[in-house]
Formats: sequence, C-alpha cells, structure tokens
Amino acid sequence: MIFKLDNIDQYNQALGIETVHPLITVYNLKDVPHRDLIDNEVTWQSGVYAMFLKNTRSCLLSYGHKKYDYSDGTVTSFAPMQTVTSTPIPGMDHDVVALLFHPDLIRGTSLAKGMADYRFFQYSSNEALHMSERERAIYLDCIGKIKEEINRPLDKFSRKLICRNIELLLDYCLRFYDRQFITRELENHSVIATFEQALNDYFHNKESIFMSGLPSVKTFADKCCLSPNYFGDLVKKETGKTPVEFIQQKIIDIAKEELHSTDVTITEVAYRLGFQSSQHFNRYFKRCTGKTPTEYRKLSRRLA
Repeated sequence: MIFKLDNIDQYNQALGIETVHPLITVYNLKDVPHRDLIDNEVTWQSGVYAMFLKNTRSCLLSYGHKKYDYSDGTVTSFAPMQTVTSTPIPGMDHDVVALLFHPDLIRGTSLAKGMADYRFFQYSSNEALHMSERERAIYLDCIGKIKEEINRPLDKFSRKLICRNIELLLDYCLRFYDRQFITRELENHSVIATFEQALNDYFHNKESIFMSGLPSVKTFADKCCLSPNYFGDLVKKETGKTPVEFIQQKIIDIAKEELHSTDVTITEVAYRLGFQSSQHFNRYFKRCTGKTPTEYRKLSRRLA
C-alpha cells in the first residue's frame, strides 16, 4: 500500500503535529506523537519537497531498487511525486530533522526558477549527503532560521525570508556535495572507468545496439548503480564533460572510423550505431562535425 500525502497538512495530521504554516513544516521524528509512519515499514508518495537529516542510523530508505543503511549525519532529499519506502531499524532512536515544503511556497520566486540546479533532489537514496560536524552545524543553523520564521506571526516578509533561507540551505548542500565528490576521488575514478568500459562494450555488442538503439545516460548510470543525475554530476566534476558528451564523442569516433575504413553504405553505418534512420544519423553527424557523412567520407579518403 502506498500512502499519498499531497500537502503539508496531510503530513502533519498523519504524524499528529500542528500545522503552523500550510506550505512548510519542520519537525524531529523523535518528537511526533503518531508513530504509524515511523515505527512500521511504509511506502509513501509525496506532493512536496522533503529533506531529512539523520543524526542516528534509524532506518533503511529505499528509492527504486536501492537501499542504504545510513550512518550518522546524512541528508536525503526527495522531490515531489517520488515513491519512497522507509523501513525502521528495531531499537534505534529516530533522531531525524525533517524539512518539508510544498511547491506552491516557492512558486514565482527566484528559488523556483533555480530549483533545477539542486539536482540532488533526484539522487537515489544511496547517494545521500554525508556531512562533517561543521557542515551539520551549518545545516541545522539554516533549519533553525527557517523554523523561527515559520513560528512567527505571518507578515509581508514571511514568505520571502522563508524562501531565502531555504535557498541558502540548498546552496550549502550544493557546496557540501561538491566537497563529497572531491573526497570520494578513488570511488569516483572507479565509476569513470566502469562508464568508459560499459561504453566500449555497448558499441561492441551488436545485439544490444539492435535491441536498444542509441544508448542513454540512464543506461550507463544503471551500470554504475547510480541515479542519472548523480552520475551526470559526478562525471562532469571528474572529467569536465557530461555523459552525453562522452556518448556523442564515442558515436562520432566510431562513425568516422566506419566511414573512412569501410565501404558500407551510410544507412548501414547508421544502423550499426543504433540510429533508426540514415536521415537521423546524417543530421546528428553534421551537427557534431559540420559535415555530412558523405562529405566526411570523401574528404577523409582524399586526404589519406
């Protein structure tokens, strides 16, 4: 069974806490009176943005097919409409600071315009943000300012200040994730190596090309057991290129080799690379190289 919690008041009612503001709430799970959503395995789908700072290893979170057993001081973030399963660990304390806010809170603000930059809301649960004590203190300070504004009598400044403090919190999370990418350098190098090998294997496996066509970023993110967003951010951080650019370069390199070294038709080259039509391949190749496949073949052989 999936609990659908579309707004802040539904969350608060389920947990037995007062709704102070209709579009945002801050609470600690250890303090809520209703325990059904906390002490039992629950699958829920939300209509809100949610961030959970776990000060203790209190539960297993599952997003998709992945699970992660959290250590102290980690943050997981979820965007609206994601489905998440929470499985409590028996005997563990639920010291979890939660921030939930509805998209309507930020609608029309600078924060709403910039939400696409906070890609960690689309990361999987095993890609949580692991914070140092110093970072956690900064995070909790931001949460404290947000909570203070929520509990004040509403005035014309309330929404603006709440949104600015959320934006500050999210910007700090971006900084902390950037640090995490750096401190996990060896693990990241392993991901890059896996990606490059998987990319080579894909184009050497004619059956996979026939069945799947052109590969997507998700194809290789799945190979590395990462979400597409986290995978893309990691690859960009480590190499300066996006996964799409890696895939594009591999396709063009193979296409150039086929055009230069074989006499197969343009249509056959397109088919071997996973394109559905030679017209699509022609447009793709020209966009990337400035020449059509036919023009490239003639020029490369003339220069050989």
